[in-house]
This record gives sequence, structure tokens and C-alpha cells, in this order.
Amino acid sequence: MATIKDVAGLAGVSISTVSHVVNGTRFVSEEATSKVRDAITTLDYKPSALARSLKTSKTRTVGMLTSSNANPFFAEVIQGVEATCYDLGYHLVLCNSGMSEQSGLEKQAAYLQTLSEKRVDGLLVMSAYSSELFFQLLDQQSFPLVVLDCNAPLKNADIIMDDPDLGGYEATRYLIEQGHRAIGCISGPNLLSPSKERLNGYRRALCDFGITVNPQWIIEGALTAESGYQAACQLMTLEAMPSALFCGNDLMAMGAISALQSKGLIVPDDVSIIGYDDIELAAYTSPPLTSIAQPKRKLGVMAAKTLIQRIENPDTAPSVKTLKSTLVVRHSVKDLGGIYEKSA
Repeated sequence: MATIKDVAGLAGVSISTVSHVVNGTRFVSEEATSKVRDAITTLDYKPSALARSLKTSKTRTVGMLTSSNANPFFAEVIQGVEATCYDLGYHLVLCNSGMSEQSGLEKQAAYLQTLSEKRVDGLLVMSAYSSELFFQLLDQQSFPLVVLDCNAPLKNADIIMDDPDLGGYEATRYLIEQGHRAIGCISGPNLLSPSKERLNGYRRALCDFGITVNPQWIIEGALTAESGYQAACQLMTLEAMPSALFCGNDLMAMGAISALQSKGLIVPDDVSIIGYDDIELAAYTSPPLTSIAQPKRKLGVMAAKTLIQRIENPDTAPSVKTLKSTLVVRHSVKDLGGIYEKSA
């Protein structure tokens, strides 16, 4: 394997000149640069990433903590992150903490330590479960930090997310505008701020339209299809069922549809369903799922660009960026007729 000394010898220049050409750390004449590049090509020289990082204090590597890249929502965001990092010359190290609350928090702390030891240039965080201790650990890190899909209480982090309260409100208002007044909710874990805010939006919409909230119709799920299935089964044991359900994410909505259909109920004729996230699978359920769409790939692209900008311009002040969600209407909500006006 060729060394930097071999390149310098073939090009007839000093080792420091080769280093400056490779790393772009100082002006080198066009003639010398050409000789160095020709020597690199001839010898098939591969600069050591470790040696370069020691010299420049940069590894051109970013870390990403996420709950599970198997979750379709996270997977679509990660695609945007990975593509952007690659285009901008950065490597991505992905760490999955899992969807379990306890193991997730333990893994987060362990992965954060590992990424710090590997000297990543910056960190992206998009994780379902976060604790006060974890936020304290993040605040202690010296590298730039971007948090996705969570309004985290951090001093020096960029925040990029949609408006979950508004999203929950718009989902519920759509059901109301289709004539529904008996509306339930399968929410995400109340521990998570986006889930809590989507539930708040649901409550606020019912209040604005003069509809009483039925506590029996609000069930906390775990953002999985299985939890949506179990929540719908629980609702079906009640004396009175809601005519429509707002689900805190699409996976829970899909689980709810499966549960209803297993009991002989028809979606949307018997029960209407609206989800949240608009993952790719939402268009292919039976029936196709109406959902509040987050711009997932755009979220990933913006997060990666924001982090790399902070890495390359450390004095840039952190910011909060809000992306707009949109309603995607398909066939899982029945129009009962009659549009209700807001209460006075």
C-alpha cells in the first residue's frame, strides 16, 4: 500500500506539500498540485482517514440516534439524511435504541458514549423515548446537535419538526367536517411530547366544535401496529363505539383497521380511521388510509444540511424550524354529511 512518503518521492515534493494538496489546508502551486495528483493516481494512494482526522480535528462522520430504522416513518427520514450526508461528503453512523422505553433509554446513553469516543463531528437525534437524564447528557456534548421530531429542552441544539398539536387538530377537524361527532383517539405514549401534543390537538378540535370528550374513547398506544390492534379491540368491548378514530401514527391506524375487520366491521362504513405520518404503506392498506402527512424525506434532508452547516460554521446560532404537515385524503373516512361550525 502506497504511503504519503511514496507520493512525495514520485512527485518530487515534500511530504507537507502532499498533505496540503490532499487536505486543502494551504495554497499549493498549480504545477506542484498537478504532480501530486498524478502521483496519487499512479500509486493508487488512499489517504488515511484516521491520520487526516487527527490533523484536521474532523472525521467527516456524523452520528444518528433513532428508535428503529425498521419503523417506516424513521426509515423514510433516514433515507433523506443518508443521501444528503453522502452528497456533502460525510459518512453516517446509525444507532438504533429500540422501541422499548427502558432498554431504549439505556441504549441511548451507551451509544452516545460510543459516538463521542469515535469523535463524530455532529449528532442527529430522532428517538421515541427521551429522558431528562438523556437531555442532560446531550447538553454536555461539545459537538453540534440537531433534534428531529421533538421539541427537546436543549440549550445548543437545532430543532426540526412539524406542529403536532396542529396536526392532531387538523385530523380531528376533518373527521368533524365529515359529520362525525363520536370520535375516539388511539394516541402515542403520553411520555413523548409529539404524542402528547397530537392528543392535545384532538381535544382542542372537539372543544372548538362543542363536542364532549369521552375519556373511554381515548386509549394510549405504543406507536406499533400491535398496540393499535389491541386498542381497537378494547374499544369494541365498550357499550358504545365511536364512529371515527384519530390514530397518533399510521402503524397504530393499520393495527386498528385489522382489529375492526377481524370482528366483521367495515372501514369506513362502520368506523372511520385517520392516521398520522402518511408512511408509504398508507396508500396500500385496505382501504387506503387517510393521514396527516409529514414531509419525512424533507425532514431528513433539512436535518442533515442543518447539522453539516453547524459543523462547518460552528458560530451559527441554533434555530427551531417547523415543517408543515398536510392532509392526504384517501378512503378510510366516511362522509356522514353535515359540517359543524366552531362553538362561539
